[in-house]
Amino acid sequence: MSDLRWGGLASVVTLQKFDARGRPVITGLSSSLGQSIVARSTVPLQANSLGKDVLVICEEGDPTRPIVVGVIQGEAPVASTAAGPVSVEVDDDPLVVTAQRELVLRCGQASITLTRAGKVIIRGTYLLTQSSGYNKIKGASIDIN
Repeated sequence: MSDLRWGGLASVVTLQKFDARGRPVITGLSSSLGQSIVARSTVPLQANSLGKDVLVICEEGDPTRPIVVGVIQGEAPVASTAAGPVSVEVDDDPLVVTAQRELVLRCGQASITLTRAGKVIIRGTYLLTQSSGYNKIKGASIDIN
């Protein structure tokens, strides 16, 4: 087992995403010149930590071997437009995204909006529903056109 030393390389960086194996990917390490680096972690990291600042140390002072030791607490929530795109890669595991009031998925002129009241609003210039099996539309009332 290697000896873990600070080596003077404790840094606050950004948790950018998780790779396909669930490992944290960080940006902002001064020695990485803006590149993303896969890290290890001593603490459990959740999807709601994406875009937040985390504290890393580098094993044996090696900046290519960062270890996340914690999520910086007490910071204001980052607005989604300021945080930039969020990328989460999962493999064979369900991905749950939760919002308090409203969740919007948007790409160009298409969007899907989920509201706290239970509404699902789908908008786009072209909508297609296709099924190789049964395709059911069910509701208290159905309004077409």
